[in-house]
Amino acid sequence: MVPADQGGGVMRTDLLAEPTAGLDEALAAVDGFDRALVGGLLRPQPAQAAGLNGLACAVAGTPLASRVAEAAEKAAAGAASEDHFVALAAARTALLGSVHDALMTRVDETTGRTRGEATASTPGERHMVNLSAAARSWLCDLARAGWQGIDHEVVSASAQVVSSMLPDPSLRRLATLLDGFAAELAASCPGTALKRMPVRRWGDVWSRAMLLTVPGAADAPTTTPVTGRLLPLGVDVHEHATAAQAQVHAVFEPADGSAPRLVRASVSVPKPDTVVGAGVWQLLRPHMSLLAAAGEGRSMELHDMPITAEGDLIWSDEQGRPGEPADPFATARVVLPTATASQTAPLHRHPAGIAVPVFLEGYAVHKDDDVLTFTAAGHGHGLAVDTDRVPTNGPLTPEAVALSHACIGLLRWDAGAFSIQPLAVETTVRKKAVAFHAGAWAGGTADKTGAKAEKAATEAVAVLRERAGRLLRK
Repeated sequence: MVPADQGGGVMRTDLLAEPTAGLDEALAAVDGFDRALVGGLLRPQPAQAAGLNGLACAVAGTPLASRVAEAAEKAAAGAASEDHFVALAAARTALLGSVHDALMTRVDETTGRTRGEATASTPGERHMVNLSAAARSWLCDLARAGWQGIDHEVVSASAQVVSSMLPDPSLRRLATLLDGFAAELAASCPGTALKRMPVRRWGDVWSRAMLLTVPGAADAPTTTPVTGRLLPLGVDVHEHATAAQAQVHAVFEPADGSAPRLVRASVSVPKPDTVVGAGVWQLLRPHMSLLAAAGEGRSMELHDMPITAEGDLIWSDEQGRPGEPADPFATARVVLPTATASQTAPLHRHPAGIAVPVFLEGYAVHKDDDVLTFTAAGHGHGLAVDTDRVPTNGPLTPEAVALSHACIGLLRWDAGAFSIQPLAVETTVRKKAVAFHAGAWAGGTADKTGAKAEKAATEAVAVLRERAGRLLRK
């Protein structure tokens, strides 16, 4: 792999395996609270009270201490108010934020990367406080019922709140989260019949939604305009039955000559469940010209493009134009080591959100029980490769990853360990270096598999539009 003093990639993978002080204790406190939510907080049992007390003890000595201690006591007695539930959600979020920060400190040590200064946030304006209060009331009802106590009557109570929120852009983030949460819970009703449930995930969604009901929490972040050259590294695709998102990870070189920085640009669209794989590009592509540039291996010239303090570009095609060819692997080898990263906003600090662009090369690939690992020369610790995250809408495959000798990927953390999600790999075919990119078909493709999927998507969308037109004409 790249020498440790160059920064930019995962150089000392053995550092990623070292224990992090306090991490297990913080996660144990979160798990204890999550178990309390399983049975519900209407009439808590002694085990649930212990979980609540554990959460309060974990934040003792912090500014949250007194409020969370009171909230835990009231909740253990079955007398928690909405403010108490908000305090408990804040404590849980703060603990996972501390885990995030500890893990990111380890990542920065491993990559040699510097991180920008945190920027102070300012409270936003209050928008439709009554709707936020209604959402908070529903979330409190969920907490009292518990995941084992959910039924269709409890879950469906969110429908009117969500439909009232959706027209307001300032509430759309919370509305979308509540809508998806309610749909997931409805599909799991009744809770008494569940043999297994995603306890950590539902705790995550409940806590985040609860905090987003606090006035100002869901407001759009402050942005500043930037001008310069954008060098794409790779595209990460998130696909669900009714929605899809493409997130381009890149290095931005400011025109004023200041240090390059890591940035992201995302586009999300609703989609029919019949459009899958490479057909998803057809839905995403018209909304962000950057996808075509990433697929073609080109840079983008940005002029006054808005960017948040976290490094998220608020993409506008009017403020970006295609530039010169830019090989992502050249960017990873030359520019990525000099790039700085942005701080993460408090509400977004969660270990599941860690996705750090890194570059690896010169590793050995090992396969054991269908699990791939990259092992650097001179370091015995192997870094697991998350091939399950490799999307099906591009030429990058687990087989290509297994034959690779260089990789651009996202460093992630899940289930107590770091892993890498490949975005692109280099391998050797007939003595020639060949690159495979997850986003290679983002701008279109002549590949038979990709072209076939796009054609099928065109036909599916045409049929759906025709059916929608008939319904509207009735």
